[in-house]
Amino acid sequence: MGTYTFSKYDYCKGLVCPKKLWLDRHKPQEADKSREEVSSIFAGNSAKNLALTLWGKFVKVPFSEDLAEMTFATGQFLKSGEKNIAGATFCYKEAFCRIDMLCLLSSKEIEFYLIKNTVSIKCGAEDELDFQYYVLTECGFVVRKACIVYVNNRYVRQGELEKEKLFVVKDCTDRACAKYGELAKSLQAFKVYASTIDEPEQEAEYMCKSCEYFRYCDKKLPKDGCATVFDIVNLKKASDLYQAGLVSFRQLYDAGLLKGNQLQQVEVELNNLPPQIKKKELKEFLKTLSYPIYFLDFESFNPVVPLYDNSKPYQQIVFQYSLHYQKRAGGKLWHKEFLAMPGADPRRQVAEQLCKDIPKDTCTTAYNMSFEKAQIRDLANLYPDLYDHLMNIHDNIRDLMIPFRQRMYYTKEMAGYYSIKVVLPALYPNDPNLDYNKLEGVHNGGEASSAFLAMQNMKGKELESKRAQLLKYCCLDTLAMVKVLEKLREAVL
Repeated sequence: MGTYTFSKYDYCKGLVCPKKLWLDRHKPQEADKSREEVSSIFAGNSAKNLALTLWGKFVKVPFSEDLAEMTFATGQFLKSGEKNIAGATFCYKEAFCRIDMLCLLSSKEIEFYLIKNTVSIKCGAEDELDFQYYVLTECGFVVRKACIVYVNNRYVRQGELEKEKLFVVKDCTDRACAKYGELAKSLQAFKVYASTIDEPEQEAEYMCKSCEYFRYCDKKLPKDGCATVFDIVNLKKASDLYQAGLVSFRQLYDAGLLKGNQLQQVEVELNNLPPQIKKKELKEFLKTLSYPIYFLDFESFNPVVPLYDNSKPYQQIVFQYSLHYQKRAGGKLWHKEFLAMPGADPRRQVAEQLCKDIPKDTCTTAYNMSFEKAQIRDLANLYPDLYDHLMNIHDNIRDLMIPFRQRMYYTKEMAGYYSIKVVLPALYPNDPNLDYNKLEGVHNGGEASSAFLAMQNMKGKELESKRAQLLKYCCLDTLAMVKVLEKLREAVL
């Protein structure tokens, strides 16, 4: 197997599930890569790069796959008396760490800082710091201060960015010092566990569902991908049922322990039932809609470092919308759209154009309207001269998600979920014109946000191509709402 190195991520992983450490080393091919968590690289790097400047002048150890190269470069910087070193890398036996910012106070006295792009100290961050404290201490340093740096979500930008106000520095030295002895024992235990030749026995639990080894670990779950207790949406007692041996939908149904939406999900799946439609409730919902009717969808991005005045870290910034509308039932379908050019704050343009495109006192629909309504409220509060019109739109929004969330309309293909990305193909299977996978470049909201950010550095044909992709994606979002409403109206005939 070669030398087994141990990072802060391995340590945190071991605290949650030692079996994952063993699998990473012995059977990495069993991981379902589609289930791995994906982080926002852009957001994390932009925050970290800015935070590094809090200490003024600094040198940076270049990243390398070769730990020896980074530790050697770190040693050279220390020998030359560099006071602030980003990416300083240290090894003690099998354990290694790369420090976001290390400040040299004397030849052996240091402060170090762990930089996070979160707006609070999330679970695991202090464990990372504890690990780094341990490695540095074992390398012979006296740690005078060990801190976590995170983003201040109360900071509102006005004019030039004030990085000292954007970040919060929390001193966690006492905790790291207290964990020192305990951590050494944990690392030894994890090392022994991960080095074991025979695979350790450990059953999966509900908390494991998001792990990339979930299907492999769980010996009770079918390997053919069939639905199980863990596939029932919002079933809080799933872990208890699993431990009781109730794993398959058939076992759960025969036990008679399910009710409501969860029972419906199982019944529809087991019996391959046709769409379940509550016509009375659906008719009442449709009465809340009126013509002319507008179908609205926003796209936004939420940079960790606020780019514009009157914005906070991670605040949603609307840069685009699509608007389909019909003047009467069964009438011609019209379409309007707006997409800001990159560079400037897009919110004023969005707000003004929205007021031009949606008249007062008309019915506007959204899918999961809480998002659209929240953005409109923010725009209204930001621009008092547009407040009345924007809030009139806000107050007349109706949510097309309600019939699916409340199970007025449910099909087997929805598998307990009701997002439009699930509902649309369930209602219109195999329709290429309604298939998000057929789109080029932008297929979901996350990709739309990334595309708009990427446009900041584009021009010419590349910029126009990306704009076209964004417009097509957002247009499909509102066309999807039109088609969803058509299907709902058909269902009550």
